[in-house]
Amino acid sequence: MARPKPPAVALQGSPDEVEAQFYEALQRGDIQLLMAVWADDDEIVCVHPGGGRLVGAAAIRESFEAIFANGAIPVAPEQVHRLQSLGCAVHHLVERIGVDAPEGRQEAWVMATNVYLKTALGWRLAAHHASPASPHALPATGDAPSTLH
Repeated sequence: MARPKPPAVALQGSPDEVEAQFYEALQRGDIQLLMAVWADDDEIVCVHPGGGRLVGAAAIRESFEAIFANGAIPVAPEQVHRLQSLGCAVHHLVERIGVDAPEGRQEAWVMATNVYLKTALGWRLAAHHASPASPHALPATGDAPSTLH
């Protein structure tokens, strides 16, 4: 089955623009837009919070189709830290997700790492890894990036 042609922004956009498109797709529950940002490579990988490793476009698509069957994901990316070279960009960020609970709207926090590769078709998502986070473990807004060494 032929893969749908990605929108122009996914082909020509910067890693930031491709990331914005990824989160827009999650917020809209748009599987076509979501899959358009991924690299056309057998080794792309996605890890959902608390889940196992999904390798390849078919496995990733199937997982998001199951998630979107329950509706879009009200996620907002925040506190993005970027590392970029000529052909690779790594974004580490906090995802704030609105969750409807019996006691009202709640927020859940996820730590995520997105890896973008510059391909012949432009910047594309190669890996998305998300893990649950406690709000107590999150850095305060505006914290400067720290260096370990």
